[in-house]
Amino acid sequence: MSSTRKPKRFLSAEQKYDLWVRMLTAQITQGEAAAEAGVDRSTIANLRKTARDGAIMALTAAKPGRRRSAKEATVEAGLRAEVERLGNTIIEQAIELAVLRGKTSWG
Repeated sequence: MSSTRKPKRFLSAEQKYDLWVRMLTAQITQGEAAAEAGVDRSTIANLRKTARDGAIMALTAAKPGRRRSAKEATVEAGLRAEVERLGNTIIEQAIELAVLRGKTSWG
């Protein structure tokens, strides 16, 4: 008994985006989009989830204001590394001080 499966249908990014926008604006339903594209409804459901997740990630990453230049990003990364190094130095010195104070109180 052989299964007669349809060959897999691949949609281009433009096709997926067009379907997503039309579903978003309620021009077509999920079922209509699946029928039009010749794919299963689960494929359309996955497309909607992927588009939603991608939009949320892009909006989360977007910060108001001007974009930083590469030079500014490099300088900031260097400053952050310096802050990290100095923080570690402070921790090390605090440990040393605690050990020294502890030893002097032992007599």
